[in-house]
Amino acid sequence: MSQIEKLITRLLGYPKDFTWEELIKILKYFGFNEVKTGKTGGSRRKFVDEASRVISLHKPHPGNILKRYQMEDVIRALQEIGYLNE
Repeated sequence: MSQIEKLITRLLGYPKDFTWEELIKILKYFGFNEVKTGKTGGSRRKFVDEASRVISLHKPHPGNILKRYQMEDVIRALQEIGYLNE
């Protein structure tokens, strides 16, 4: 099993210590790039793929650990696109 497959499996398990950086690796693997929103973007982050599909999230702060609802949102979005099995 490759490193990215292990990371995806980890995400699907909803770990309590899943980091923002780990999520970025997964999104990049599926072709998503962060869209810079300018000065007033705050903690909001948008990720867009080549087909202009958007995944919007708030970057966790002050730490970098994702909350469960954020993992659920990303998993649901990736399943709807067809990248993950339901």
